Amino acid sequence: MLWTILVILLILWLLGLISGYTMGGFIHILLVIAVIVLVVRLIQGRKIL
Repeated sequence: MLWTILVILLILWLLGLISGYTMGGFIHILLVIAVIVLVVRLIQGRKIL
């Protein structure tokens, strides 16, 4: 589930870069949060999938 969220946020982030600066900042923040959650889960040693 975490991988699904990460992929969706990545796609939305790329769309934000293409469409301009209106939602790009918000989507970028969500992407950074998703990456932080992924790193924390990797460090804790939990199964991601």
